[in-house]
Amino acid sequence: MPHLTLALSTQPADGIAGWAADLVDKMGGPGAGLAIALENLFPPLPSEVILPLTGFAAGQGVLSLGAALFWTTFGSVAGAVALYWIGMLFGRERMFALWARLPLVKTSDLERTEAWFARHGTKAVLLGRMVPIFRSLISVPAGLERMRMPLFIMLTTLGSLIWNSVLILAGYWLGDQWGVVETSIGILSKVVVALVAAALATYLAVRLKGRRKARHRRV
Repeated sequence: MPHLTLALSTQPADGIAGWAADLVDKMGGPGAGLAIALENLFPPLPSEVILPLTGFAAGQGVLSLGAALFWTTFGSVAGAVALYWIGMLFGRERMFALWARLPLVKTSDLERTEAWFARHGTKAVLLGRMVPIFRSLISVPAGLERMRMPLFIMLTTLGSLIWNSVLILAGYWLGDQWGVVETSIGILSKVVVALVAAALATYLAVRLKGRRKARHRRV
């Protein structure tokens, strides 16, 4: 059987890439699934490395393309379900109690977020599986809001299959240039983080301004 670590000998195979390559070499498809399950639980493990690398492995004959798609999607769903249970076990009451202790936020903000999720939760879970950073995080509010498990699994499976297919096929077609995918998705991840940071900064600025105005009125 071909070995992925040998196929990577012409380029760096240390760090995350080396770890994922070793898992796929030793376990095949289940190894790729395990890597992606862990990526869901620990977002610093980047799917933009693991998935194209798995596609490259399929191109090298280490595993079949069908096995790559099946096991990585299975791993995605398994990791997402674990996060869903964490959200459900943490519970709505604890979430509100924690929120009430945070500065510059109001309970009404969380209530509006709940109302938004009630209206758009299905789209949020489906599309969230295809957005860097939020791929993992979206499972937690789904658990907090106790989205029906069959619906959650269906949406997570579909969204994960689309995301995984794009990155795996990219790695499959690019061959030993699979690292290009990591660079492209890495840029997208930075854009997402920048947008979230900007939104948070705007929110905090509005809250601080509102507090100052309230103080002036009391004076």
